[in-house]
Amino acid sequence: MDNKPKTQLLDGPSIAVLQARPSSWSRALNSLLKARWPLFAVIMLSIMMMIAIVGPSIAPKDPNRQNLILRLRAPMEPDENGTVEFLLGTDSLGRDVLSRLIYGARISISVGFVAVAIGGTMGTCLGLLSGYFGGRIDDVIMRLADIQLAFPFILLAIMVLVVLGQGVLNLILVLGVGQWVTYARMARGETINQREKEYVEAAHALGMSQFRIMFRSILPNILPPLIVIASFNIASVILAEASLSFLGLGVPATVPSWGAMLAESRDQLIGGKWWLAVFPGIAIMLTVLSLNLLGDWLRDFLDPRLRGSL
Repeated sequence: MDNKPKTQLLDGPSIAVLQARPSSWSRALNSLLKARWPLFAVIMLSIMMMIAIVGPSIAPKDPNRQNLILRLRAPMEPDENGTVEFLLGTDSLGRDVLSRLIYGARISISVGFVAVAIGGTMGTCLGLLSGYFGGRIDDVIMRLADIQLAFPFILLAIMVLVVLGQGVLNLILVLGVGQWVTYARMARGETINQREKEYVEAAHALGMSQFRIMFRSILPNILPPLIVIASFNIASVILAEASLSFLGLGVPATVPSWGAMLAESRDQLIGGKWWLAVFPGIAIMLTVLSLNLLGDWLRDFLDPRLRGSL
């Protein structure tokens, strides 16, 4: 007769294997160190975020202070005393380019992240409702998405901003609302796939409410692809903000942003004042490149079919 306790479900080697299984955070860190380029993206984005947060403390000068006597100073150009006052030069109004670049990081990055948060939340909720309930709710939401997709986004944003006027809040709302369709379509497709799974049927059998099933059971299972889309979408929103500011429809002229700096530099490029466009262009390029690299890594890391190779 076997005297072994019946509560012993796992032997020693099995428990050791479970204890040796790395956590999600350690697996993500190992994957980042192995991939290298996404690690560069994380470091670069961390630097940009830190600059955006502590910008007013580290900016050498007031970004809106004008001095026409010192206008269009080249980078590292010494003054009469031989000292370098403006590391990255000045613009056509004598404002410090470095200070405007630092302050502009807060506006450009904030617009990107907040607009994606608005569009992602709105689109995910509508996609969940559309995919879970179907029927007329699905028809109405998807037809609204088709109507919005029928208009070019930049043209639609220009029309709305002409009516609402310039402003950071108006820009965020326009860019945020303009992104919801992508998340709604993805969330709808994933919800239709998940609502037939056994855990949803079990939740129904336990008497859980419809909204609790959607937001407590289905939503965590459809988040990975939505997170990947958001990482790419932040980059596109930053570029859209730069484009609208370049056209004079983004942030007001008194608010420094990378796109506004590019817009102000277009009249000086012919005269060889290259630094007015190069430095904000490099800032936008590094931020967008880092977000795209991070999005590539997230897509591979969150895909269960590729986890073994990371």
